[in-house]
Amino acid sequence: MSQPSMIDAGTLQAVLNRVWSQTILEELTRFGVKHICIAPGSRSTPLTLEAQENSNLKIHTHFDERGLGFLAFGIAKASNDPVAIVVTSGTAVANLLPAIAESGLTKEKLVVLTADRPAELIDCGANQAINQLGIFSTHVTDSLNLPSPTLQISLNWLLSSIDQKMYLQQKAGGAVHINCPFPEPLYSDGSKSLLNEYSQSIEQWLQGKAPYIEQHIQTTDSPVALTELTTHKGIIVVGNVPLQESLKAKRLAEELGWPLLTDPQSGVTSDWAGYDIWLQNQKASELLASSDLIIQIGARLVSKRLDAFIKASVAERQAKYVLVTDSTQRLNPNHLPVVHIAGNVETWLDKQIQSMESHASPYKGWGDTLREYSRSVAQSLIFPAQISELELAHKLNLIQQDLNLFIGNSLIVRLLDMVGKIADKQVFTNRGASGIDGLVATAVGTQIASEQPLMMLMGDTSLLYDLNSLALAGKSSQPMVIVVTNNDGGAIFDLLPVPEEQKQSLYQMPHGYQFEHAAAQFGIQYVQPTSMPALIDSVEAHLSAGEGCLLVEVQTPPEQATQAVKELVLKTKDVSH
Repeated sequence: MSQPSMIDAGTLQAVLNRVWSQTILEELTRFGVKHICIAPGSRSTPLTLEAQENSNLKIHTHFDERGLGFLAFGIAKASNDPVAIVVTSGTAVANLLPAIAESGLTKEKLVVLTADRPAELIDCGANQAINQLGIFSTHVTDSLNLPSPTLQISLNWLLSSIDQKMYLQQKAGGAVHINCPFPEPLYSDGSKSLLNEYSQSIEQWLQGKAPYIEQHIQTTDSPVALTELTTHKGIIVVGNVPLQESLKAKRLAEELGWPLLTDPQSGVTSDWAGYDIWLQNQKASELLASSDLIIQIGARLVSKRLDAFIKASVAERQAKYVLVTDSTQRLNPNHLPVVHIAGNVETWLDKQIQSMESHASPYKGWGDTLREYSRSVAQSLIFPAQISELELAHKLNLIQQDLNLFIGNSLIVRLLDMVGKIADKQVFTNRGASGIDGLVATAVGTQIASEQPLMMLMGDTSLLYDLNSLALAGKSSQPMVIVVTNNDGGAIFDLLPVPEEQKQSLYQMPHGYQFEHAAAQFGIQYVQPTSMPALIDSVEAHLSAGEGCLLVEVQTPPEQATQAVKELVLKTKDVSH
């Protein structure tokens, strides 16, 4: 196409950058993108200004690209919709890698729009120009390296190229990387109407609401049934799944009368809680091992001990193993022989529950004795006068407010797995790569999407790693509580066989910091309770107030929690029922 007359080359390029950006963003909204997360930058100007022009997009901003990536990740996690990210060129792009790596494992949908220098400015010493092609490697589902906007390439090509990647994301999940090299000038008062003739080929699409290319994926609603459940002495394990699926898994276990082992990510509890502790009792472990069928709903279990039990049951005792997930991913780290039912988990559970209504199991109640071991764990807990991490994990369910939970990684999630009882809460975690970065930003993202009060639990090192994201938490429109357990470093390493001589200096890395002034820096309320009742009162009062963020710091001695766990295990090993 020839250059429109009477337009200077600079104005033409600036307007063309905007027209391409407008087309990209409009098509993304037609694939379900409602939220777009933007960091400041000049090279990304065409995308940023067009995002603001698009009334179907809700804009979220953050000055820290790493936090921005996790903010988008959290929104995608809670909404199940694709979320767009816009950053400028250079190392701003590299800062998105941690969030993209996490989404690559757990398949939240991110659409990563990275501004770039045009090809002639790469590898020649130009400022803020790095090689951005393939920067996210295999962590993205697919990538598209666009050419610089030019009249020689039609908008029809641009739309069909975007559609190809978005349909792939619909099927596979994960992140899609679209690299957008924009030549200067980036700023102009020129109107997009100057390129009406160029845009004529997509005029019909512009008038509609559907994607440029419509692709229909045929699916089946008939779930795979697992026959003859009642002929087995089984166990149901619930991993990282939405609360609604967890509740139905719990109902199925009740119908069958089987033990129910619930991961803290499931948001539910059972009479067999504390299995990570009582599985270390030989009699309890042997009784559970008499099962011949394990049905696991969801994956990515926190408990290594439960994972080892499943491995031994299947590999050594030939128990049948059934994994039910909403994904075809290979979620089988032990490479066990497994019946993997991949599809609509809730529909599958409904079918099993329905089939139980006319079939009573002769093995109903076979594992009820194990409830006594669970009670023994709870009865063996002894807490110091001042609040401890173990007490926080055990009594978290005393907070009765209607809220969602976000659980950080490292020690706190393991303590919840050992002694916690989460009662019917929607739980969010970053348990793909299980890193400690971006936890605050992810939590804020889940709250933006869910529009519910939120309480998050995290460790001190994790919070130090994501301090910048307190700027996001301070803007929360719904009440948010961040509970940070400060044991002065990485106390998780007390539970791992690290070299004793280097444990403190090279693993725990004590820091000596507190978080009162960090909270003040970002306009966040702060309390440091010394007892569990005081913590509960502070949390419930803040949640009832209905807005803002409260940072609750629980200070404990460095090795207190891990020593208490070791003592609890010794007590439980001697119990007999």
